[in-house]
Amino acid sequence: MTPAAIGIDFGTTNSVVALAGADGSVVTRSFATRQGAVDAYRSALMFWREGRPPETRIAHVSGPDALDMALGMTSEHRFLQSLKTHLSSRAFQETRLFGKLFRLEDLIGVFLGDLTDGLEDAARLPLISGRPVVFAGERPDEELALDRLGASYARAGMEQVDFAYEPLGAAYWYARDLTTPQTMLVADFGGGTSDFSVMRFEPGQRGGLEAIPLSHAGVGVAGDTFDYRIIEHAVSPALGKGTEYRSFGKLLPVPAHYHAAFAQWHKLSLMKSRETMAELNALIREAVEPGKLEDLLTVIEYDLGYELYRAVSAAKIALSEHDETVLRFVQMGVTIETPIRRSDFEDWIAEDVSAIETALDRALAEAGIDGSRIEAVFMTGGTSHVPAVRRLFDRRFGAEKVHIGDAFRSVANGLALVALDRARASVPA
Repeated sequence: MTPAAIGIDFGTTNSVVALAGADGSVVTRSFATRQGAVDAYRSALMFWREGRPPETRIAHVSGPDALDMALGMTSEHRFLQSLKTHLSSRAFQETRLFGKLFRLEDLIGVFLGDLTDGLEDAARLPLISGRPVVFAGERPDEELALDRLGASYARAGMEQVDFAYEPLGAAYWYARDLTTPQTMLVADFGGGTSDFSVMRFEPGQRGGLEAIPLSHAGVGVAGDTFDYRIIEHAVSPALGKGTEYRSFGKLLPVPAHYHAAFAQWHKLSLMKSRETMAELNALIREAVEPGKLEDLLTVIEYDLGYELYRAVSAAKIALSEHDETVLRFVQMGVTIETPIRRSDFEDWIAEDVSAIETALDRALAEAGIDGSRIEAVFMTGGTSHVPAVRRLFDRRFGAEKVHIGDAFRSVANGLALVALDRARASVPA
């Protein structure tokens, strides 16, 4: 197929590239990796230094290979992921990697360059990149985020890029086979945000159905948040959270910041400093339950964060199918076996699900309609399989209206169709 338009879903955890042909066909780009071909390309970078002075250079790899190398590399390196979550924050301006200054736009540009490497027409074809309805962060600066994202694409050689809400892409993908008008709600659950769009599809002047956006809303709560709730309640207590240590004859709680670092697994490596390790060893000597803090030290020292989060993810997936599971983590002498009931997990995420429902209500209110006028609901992303989330939508709209889409491809494929439609609309009839 000769591509006529490109859609890119640059995600917090994974990214997908879709190519649309002039006839409306869509294919998802496949990437060759050490583990085989993948469609969902891990949104990760790893940098290291190679060569000897004065010929030293900074090398990098991206995607799944970045993760594989980082897990097995013993020499000095920097592993970066979830860069998308920093787009709207002025707190992250730049960082130094092996003495070289990188702005956030530089880092994301390196990743996007790898993501589109080999697409010779990427710079000239109509290109739509997805964007969340609400960027991640406590007080997201949307203008800053979009400026940075545009600059990142420019650094990757793509000066002309338009942006569209990610749920709009999912809506296009769902509606590609519609033949009658329909009002629908799209719920797109990513790693960092949950986004909603209310859409109306009506007969268009050029034939087919025209997409009319009625409203958009979003919230910075999604799959990563649910993972952290499991860490917070089922993992951190086994690693010393809530325990005490002795200081001058008093019992004091172990400082909370050691466990707050578990919000994202790759940030645990930042704790692997001489000062932090010395502090933990001092705490262990005075701890009431030293074994738990010794296990925490091992997790940090041996970079076990990724394996820990894999165990958490497996437990979350199991709870989507079973009423109870056991979170099992056995690495380097650290053993965590914690039974988790789905009812407990749902208690942990209750406030998060409530925040998702509030964003949903906002989307309906801004569209000026109530739930009874929604004829179909299209849900995409891994969180759409969490029973508590699925029940919310079944209760609000009726299970018969709810459709689950491809967790990885729906948004990118739809964005490619959006790009194709916009290109056609710009050509005089």
